[in-house]
Amino acid sequence: MVKERYRDKMKLKSKVLQRLHDVIFEADTFEGKLFDIILMISIFLSVLVVIIDSVPSYHIEYGSIFFTIELVLTILFTIEYFLRIISVGKPFKYIFSFYGLIDFVSIIPTYLHLFFGGLGYLAILRALRLLRIFRVLKLARYIKAVSLLVQSLNSSKYRILVFFFTVIIIVTILGSFMYVIEGAESGFTSIPISIYWAIVTLTTVGYGDIAPITSLGRAFASIIMILGYAIIAVPAGIISVEMSKNQKINTNTQSCRNCHKTTHDDDAKFCKYCGCPLDT
Repeated sequence: MVKERYRDKMKLKSKVLQRLHDVIFEADTFEGKLFDIILMISIFLSVLVVIIDSVPSYHIEYGSIFFTIELVLTILFTIEYFLRIISVGKPFKYIFSFYGLIDFVSIIPTYLHLFFGGLGYLAILRALRLLRIFRVLKLARYIKAVSLLVQSLNSSKYRILVFFFTVIIIVTILGSFMYVIEGAESGFTSIPISIYWAIVTLTTVGYGDIAPITSLGRAFASIIMILGYAIIAVPAGIISVEMSKNQKINTNTQSCRNCHKTTHDDDAKFCKYCGCPLDT
């Protein structure tokens, strides 16, 4: 009898958590879509408050009101964050996922501001949560585009990492050469300063705060500028190749409660990552 009650209790708990998961993570049901729309409005309001509060005249007159609104919204976001954690089968999967980290980072600044001050404006990071709007509005073509981009970036991350370290080595060498060619008289007072100049020049930003004076230095700078255009095209090419490989994907708004993975086929009954049943 006790075991049956325990089983019934666990089944009820499982159903409640599954329902909670569907409302919070899915956008297929009316309740789920309503929850996400309210969430989007709250996030937008929070971001708007942070932006307006940065205006000195408004901060002086309405600062306390803005802070109260931000604190209330942060508490609500915190409750929502913990509800997300308890509603998934593997909490750590969500906590360390892309959206999980964004959700955590979005609530921390307000609490840090309470203890240390001056960090409240970092709550603007909450705007990243608006990326969920593609799922909320069920814009299928945008969901597919975002999934394609994320999958392509993930597939090419090692090549991008190798490219990044190669660029670091290149700018270190180029900066060191320019330090030898120009010297302190031209503003290249140290190798780190020269490396900074090489990065600015290679990326074609060109602040102009430091510039070569000698003919040899200008010729060398010209080579770096031209090299910059060639280097910029490399990561775009890497990602484009991966995107062409991953072009055929069919995704929906379903999220597996066990592994928290998305991008399932429209007719999928089971998660293609862990095999657990999907609530279809």
